[in-house]
Amino acid sequence: MKKKKLSFPSALTVLFIVLIFAAILTAVVPAGLYSKLAYNAQSNMFEITDSVGKITEMEPTQETLDELGVTGNLDKFLDGTISKPVAIPGTYEKVEQNPQGIFQILLAPISGVYDSIDIILFIFVLGGCIGVLNYMGAFNSAIAVLSKITKGKEYLLIILITIIIAAGGTTFGLAEETIALYPILVPVFLAAGYDVMVCIAAIYMGSSIGTMFPTINPFSVGNASNAAGISLADGMGIRFVALAIGLIITLVYILRYAKKVKADPSQSICYDQYEYHMKKFGHQGEVPKFTGRMKLTLAVFGITFAVLVWGLVTKQWWFDNMTALFLACAIIMAFTSGIGEKNFMDQFIGGAADLMSVALVVGVARGINIILENGMVSDTILAYFSGAISGMNPTIFIILMMFVFIVLGFFISSSSGLAVLSVPIMAPLADTVGVSRAAIVSAYAYGLGLISFITPAGLILASLAMVDVTYDKWLKFIMPLMGITAGFSAVMLVIQLFV
Repeated sequence: MKKKKLSFPSALTVLFIVLIFAAILTAVVPAGLYSKLAYNAQSNMFEITDSVGKITEMEPTQETLDELGVTGNLDKFLDGTISKPVAIPGTYEKVEQNPQGIFQILLAPISGVYDSIDIILFIFVLGGCIGVLNYMGAFNSAIAVLSKITKGKEYLLIILITIIIAAGGTTFGLAEETIALYPILVPVFLAAGYDVMVCIAAIYMGSSIGTMFPTINPFSVGNASNAAGISLADGMGIRFVALAIGLIITLVYILRYAKKVKADPSQSICYDQYEYHMKKFGHQGEVPKFTGRMKLTLAVFGITFAVLVWGLVTKQWWFDNMTALFLACAIIMAFTSGIGEKNFMDQFIGGAADLMSVALVVGVARGINIILENGMVSDTILAYFSGAISGMNPTIFIILMMFVFIVLGFFISSSSGLAVLSVPIMAPLADTVGVSRAAIVSAYAYGLGLISFITPAGLILASLAMVDVTYDKWLKFIMPLMGITAGFSAVMLVIQLFV
């Protein structure tokens, strides 16, 4: 009898394992909460919610913030820039334990889907558009043309895509939106002689390096700087240098792997899935002629992405606007594709169905954060680390601070959420050891960026699900680069202490 070969669990299975682990933490880690400060625009008052849920109102003035020890800029509260409740330093209190049981574990992914419905709807509408284009053969035809153009210069694809996405990450936090790129670019990379891991690395690491070394990203460094009571410009120069060097390190790493795979496909980490990936993503047999309808429909799709970038950068769009944009794209494609109304709807619905697993991954990942929030252990973890690192040597302090944010980032994967919860607690600690608050903001960004390389609660499992690659293969690929980047980030933090 032939033994079944063991395989690494799927993305959903991994997430459920982490979900159960998070629930166990709520029974083991003491529960506790900081008092939270929020601005109520309707009453024009600050509202302070303590650990037992009692709400106290205070005047929305700078004196109030100073009295509470909250370092955020008053104007940022009043104009809605700081929209999430901010932890008040020195107010942590233990509360009654609230362990999350079996029912809560089952309910968490459902609540996660509800909370992530904006992202999930975007994924479905995007999948529908891609389904129509795949049916037309537009991608295969365009890929064949692109392959001829880049013949002998395929490495340029890696460089250009990584740099462009990193630029989006460092300026406006381009991350979840990159989910849209995998079905489009994977066939391009396969046609160029690479494997799907090269495509994942170019897209995901481009985004991760960009968000890890932010320059003007309002969601991460913007919120963190506000919470630390400093200007967004403080520390921007050193982070820009770190971005440039980090991007070079990442590109060299990806290009070395890509060159090895192109020379010998058996060197691919995903070689056991080569035929499957080629069948699913690569163009097979005779490539259809690149017709006028294909060009027109792809142009509509491409223009939609251009409008998306414009909306994200200039109008701060979120997923409701993005979904509406791609719905408009789908309506136009119904006419330009020329495949008929019934056929269009069949292909659109089929394309959306193909991304069901990705949508579920997004929802379950959010469920992990819900378990930790409801179990009230996130604040306890924050309080423990903030107490453990106070009063240290500045160099040791700032490096340990980065690792603290790595741990916190595992439990709180939202960049804005981690910024408003942790930075108001951590920034005053920097004053006691003679470290600039800008260095704390950098440590926050580097730590959160590093853990985003691998955290199951982040975007990586959804990205892997898009191309049917298991988590263990990603870990095998990324861990050496993660180690290099961690060392480099620590060096940059130490340099920042002296510039």
